[in-house]
Amino acid sequence: MERSPGVFAPQWRLTSIGIAVAISLFAFEGLAVATAMPSAVRDLDGLAFFGWPYSAFLVMNLVGLGVAGQWCDRVGPRRPLLTGIAVFIVGLLMAGSATHMAVFVLGRGAQGIGVGLASIAVFKIVATAYPSDLRPKALAIISAAYVVPALVGPVVAGTITAHLGWRWVFLGLVPLVLGGGVTLVLALRTSPAPRAGSPGGSPGGSPGGSPGGSRKLLFALLAGIGVVVLQSAGNAVVAGRMALAVALLGAGLVALGAGLRELLPRGSTRLRRGVPAVVAVRGLLAGAFYAIESVVPLTLVTLHGFGTAAAGLPLLAGALGWWAGAQVQGRVTTVARPALLRWGLVALVCCFVGMAALCLPGAPGWPVYLLWIVGGLGMGVCVPTTGVLVLDQSTEDETGANSSALQISDVTAAGLGTSGAGVLVSATAAGSLGFGAGMGVLGVLAAAVCGAAVVGAARTAPVRECAAVG
Repeated sequence: MERSPGVFAPQWRLTSIGIAVAISLFAFEGLAVATAMPSAVRDLDGLAFFGWPYSAFLVMNLVGLGVAGQWCDRVGPRRPLLTGIAVFIVGLLMAGSATHMAVFVLGRGAQGIGVGLASIAVFKIVATAYPSDLRPKALAIISAAYVVPALVGPVVAGTITAHLGWRWVFLGLVPLVLGGGVTLVLALRTSPAPRAGSPGGSPGGSPGGSPGGSRKLLFALLAGIGVVVLQSAGNAVVAGRMALAVALLGAGLVALGAGLRELLPRGSTRLRRGVPAVVAVRGLLAGAFYAIESVVPLTLVTLHGFGTAAAGLPLLAGALGWWAGAQVQGRVTTVARPALLRWGLVALVCCFVGMAALCLPGAPGWPVYLLWIVGGLGMGVCVPTTGVLVLDQSTEDETGANSSALQISDVTAAGLGTSGAGVLVSATAAGSLGFGAGMGVLGVLAAAVCGAAVVGAARTAPVRECAAVG
């Protein structure tokens, strides 16, 4: 069998470059905002609303992800991509020129919608522009595109904030995003058009132009609100306001459950074989990983006395490991995808068990560098592999919707995982739990969650493939 050319062969070069540039800019914005946020809220007198820009991004990102899937399946990736880039740019302009915290929050919300729309459009491009044997390498581009922002994002954003002001962290991205968008639009001229009569509705529609699209928008908004309400419930627990916490917990679970019931494939909570299991496993590994990642620097500073720079280096090591894992999965052709996913999850379990062990009294801190390379390697294998499994098991009319479900599972679980970690940190600050014990418990819980995902990985294989094996 003749080997296919690589993703940077002439026929795919423009598409691959456009994907890399677009994802890199989205990733840079996500990392840079954390650096610029303290200056922004101080300048806008918005310290009391510090968490709102993050919550607005999360909620509206889920909205963008929710409506983009069916829209891409109905009209192809071009219009959702252009809309996503346009809305993202509007959000950058709003945030960068804001004179009031409310406008800044609205700008972050617009950025969330834009990233949601454009990211699903990119998945749709991967599904339609590349042959199936090149999809692992194409998805590896997406993973690799996060590495450079992780390496330079905080430094660049900090330098811009210090010398030009926080506004230019947002405004300076506008021409770059425009350039990346133009590259992808040019590449889309060679992409196949959507088939007429696809189940999503008539060509030329808008994201909310069909009853199905309107339902997705509503339930995505409901799921996002549910995540934010659950975060508030955790904060209420730490504050000792138990009655309020119980009320918020109930409301958040109802809202989140109702939203995800519509947004995720039927059977996801039961790990039904095929795409539902892939979507569920992606959520499990994302929630566990981002929960631990959010407390790594704090743990090193608090328990092991590391300086700020040394405490942040494990995240750099993890980014490099992620890149390496993505490259490995793109080149492996002799191992079945579910088995490859299982090995990536085992690497994550080992990482989280090791992180829990570092919280024991007298444990050294230096192994975190090795552990986080292993964790990054696991994520680099798992994230593109779940994307390949979803695309390989989706018909042309389902790639957008199923990619949307995969991303929604990832984003929702990441939000819940980081907020859960935040609740534990707050509990240790309040004296309800020792810091080492709290972080050790978090590591054990993350390992258990990924252990469940290891078991579920066997159910991610296509149904036809399982039948053949049986």
